[in-house]
Amino acid sequence: MLLRYFYDEKLAHASYMVGCQQKGEAFIVDPMRNIQPYIEVAKKENMNITGALETHIHADFVTGSRELADRFGATMYISDEGDENWKYQNLDGISHQLLKDGDKFELGRLTFEVMYTPGHTPESISFLLTDGAAADKPIGIFTGDFVFAGDIGRPDLLEKAAGMIGTADAGAKVMYQSIERFKQLPDYLQVWPAHGAGSACGKALGAVPSTTVGYEKQFNWAMQFDQEAPFIKALLDGQPEPPYYFAVMKRVNKIGIELIKNLPQVIQITQLEDINNLIADGKLVVDTRSTANFAQGFIKGTINVPYNTAFTNWMGWIVDYEQPLYLLGDPQQLEDMLEALRSIGIDNVVGYADISQVLEQANELETYENVTPQEAKEMLENEDIAIIDVRNLTEYNEGHIESAVHIMLGTLKNRLDEVPRKKLIVQCQAGGRSAIAASILKANGFDELVNLAGGYGQWVKEIAVEV
Repeated sequence: MLLRYFYDEKLAHASYMVGCQQKGEAFIVDPMRNIQPYIEVAKKENMNITGALETHIHADFVTGSRELADRFGATMYISDEGDENWKYQNLDGISHQLLKDGDKFELGRLTFEVMYTPGHTPESISFLLTDGAAADKPIGIFTGDFVFAGDIGRPDLLEKAAGMIGTADAGAKVMYQSIERFKQLPDYLQVWPAHGAGSACGKALGAVPSTTVGYEKQFNWAMQFDQEAPFIKALLDGQPEPPYYFAVMKRVNKIGIELIKNLPQVIQITQLEDINNLIADGKLVVDTRSTANFAQGFIKGTINVPYNTAFTNWMGWIVDYEQPLYLLGDPQQLEDMLEALRSIGIDNVVGYADISQVLEQANELETYENVTPQEAKEMLENEDIAIIDVRNLTEYNEGHIESAVHIMLGTLKNRLDEVPRKKLIVQCQAGGRSAIAASILKANGFDELVNLAGGYGQWVKEIAVEV
C-alpha cells in the first residue's frame, strides 16, 4: 500500500493519495482543485489515478474530483446520504459511485468501507481503509471534517454561512451520535482528517497531520461527554465566524465549477491611468504587498490583502464572486496567487499589474500611520477619536480596549455604516488584520485613521488590560 499526504497551508487542507502498488492504481481522498501535485507523485510512483473520494460537500475549498475525472477518467466516490438538498448534481458523463453506510469498494488488495458520520453536514461519510495484503482489519479511517486532531467538525456552518436556520442544533444532535459510534472503533486505528490548525471548519484543531482513535478518545475535548445536552452546548459555543465564501463553496462543490483549463487568461495592465479608471468605476483592485510596504505608499482606492498564508481566507471574505477582480503585486507570484484564488472558486480575475511599475507612474500616493500603544492611549485621552476592533468575537469577548467598537474584519465591508465618521484607530490582536481593515476604510472614504502597531497584544503588555 502507498499512502501520501498533501497539505495546502493557505487552506489548512489535507488530502491523501492511497495506492495499490501491485495494481499500479491510486485514489485521491478529498482532492484539492490543483491536481498537479498528485500527478507528479503518481508519475514518480508509477501509478494511474483512477478514483477520487469525497467525504462530504466541502464548504471551504473547491474539490478537484471533477478535474481528476476530466483528466484521467477517474471515478468519483461520493455520498448518497442526507436528503435531497445534499445530493451531488451535474454528474452526467462522469463516472461516479454513490455511497451509503456500510458500502465497500476495492482498489486492488485495498478495501474502503463507508461509515456514515453526519453532524458537520447531513451527508458526511468517512472511509475505513483495510490493506488486505497485510491484515484483515482496518489500518485507519479518513474522517474528512468529522474528527480532527484535537477537535471535531462544527455543525453550525449551514446555519451561519448558508442561512439554513435551525440546522446548527440539529447537526449537533446528530454529531453526538456519530461521536458515540466513533468511540466504538478500535483504539489502534489511525485517523486521517481533511484539515489541520487554522481551518475554520472547527475551533481547536491540532497542528499534527494525523492521530489515532485511542488518542482522540482520551484527549479530544469532544470525546469527554456522556450526555447529549452539555455536548451540544460545548460544541456550539465559541465557533469562529465562517467566511462568506463558505456558502459559495457549498453550491460550487454540489453542482460543479468550470474546469481550470477553460478559464480565460488574465490580461496584463501596465498603465496607472487604467488602474485609476477601474477604481473610479467601482472595480475591486487588491494590492498584495506586505502591510508595511502598503502603508508607506499605495494607490488611492486599492485594498491591501498581503499574499501570505492568510491571503486565501481574507480574499474569500472580501471578494464579490460576481464581480471582476484585479490584482497588483509581484509578477513572479501571479500563478501562485491564481492557484490560491481558484482553490476557493475565485475565477473571475480579469487583470494584473506589476505594482512596482504602476507605482513609479504615480505623482502622489496615499499613506496611513502606524502608532504605538502609548500614542494610541494619548489619542484616546485627548482627541475625539473612535477605536475599531476587527478581531473575532471570541477574541473581543476575552478582553478588549475600553470603548472599542467591535466589527470583525471579514464583515467590515458590509458594515461601514456602523463605523463612526470621525478619526479612527484600527486595531486587531497583532496589527495584521487591522492593516487590511485600514485599507478597506481608506478605500471607502475614511481618510483620518491610524493602525495600532502590535494590536491588542502589545496594548496589554505596555498599557493595561481594559475590558
